[in-house]
Amino acid sequence: MASLENNKQNIVIIKYNAGNIQSVLYAFERIGIDAIVSDDHDLIRNADKVVFPGVGEASSAMNYLKERELDKLIRELKQPVLGICLGMQLMCRHTEENDTECLGIFDENVKLFQPQGGREKVPQIGWNNIFHLRTDLFNGIPEQSYVYSVHSYYASEGFETIATADYIHPYSAALHKDNFYGVQFHPEKSAAAGEQILKNFFALDNHKK
Repeated sequence: MASLENNKQNIVIIKYNAGNIQSVLYAFERIGIDAIVSDDHDLIRNADKVVFPGVGEASSAMNYLKERELDKLIRELKQPVLGICLGMQLMCRHTEENDTECLGIFDENVKLFQPQGGREKVPQIGWNNIFHLRTDLFNGIPEQSYVYSVHSYYASEGFETIATADYIHPYSAALHKDNFYGVQFHPEKSAAAGEQILKNFFALDNHKK
């Protein structure tokens, strides 16, 4: 793994019609990591790390990506890529949100939470704990750590699940395949645990094994 002390990596946050890009940028700044926001294909392709954030609606986001051919670019990336919230959902096969075909990186479908018994509210808003943590993305993160989430849709659990959360039922709090990582929660809003996860992402090896 790379060293956080050697902050000479080129980190690009993909610019598109998503709502939390600046908050992700500020989160990296808080932990002393330089990042830039761009939709330039060459900058993204040549970055050491790429962050794919997102808050918004899936079909309009996919349309935006397709219009700028960012959908093809993201699938072809070889360096570590981190999808956040909607970004992770768009990396799945399909979402029930407006019946949208997504990037198909993760072999999971995204579904709408269905409250049971009338007690749970949708969207899930607030702090929830994560468990069954795997991969270097969660180095130093204790089981049952709390993270901050805002979402109405979720990815089911599967063989690519590397963290689980439970709201109405268990779901994938994080996914991993090759050089692609995704988290349903917002590390930029998740206090010390979120900061550590961003540091862990920064420290991942730059090339797919």
